[in-house]
Amino acid sequence: MRPTPLTAALAGVIAALAWPFLWARFGGPTAAGGVELIVSTLLVIALPAHAFVVGFGRPAESSGRTLDTALLKRVGVWLLAAAATVVLRGALGL
Repeated sequence: MRPTPLTAALAGVIAALAWPFLWARFGGPTAAGGVELIVSTLLVIALPAHAFVVGFGRPAESSGRTLDTALLKRVGVWLLAAAATVVLRGALGL
């Protein structure tokens, strides 16, 4: 799978939609933040984010000091999509 800005945006939307449910189920102010919260966060948020934003392929050969602008754009799209989802949910009262 090749990560693109579209897959990064989808990962951001999924993370923003999933996190409140994970927090309500396994987290909260009275929870100890046990293994369930950690594992579910890794499986539902971190793994898709890595797959759809960073990718699992071998990194391209670079000169060591170059900036991966494509990766930075995908990270920005991922964060923007997550923030837009949160704002939209708040505006709709969901």
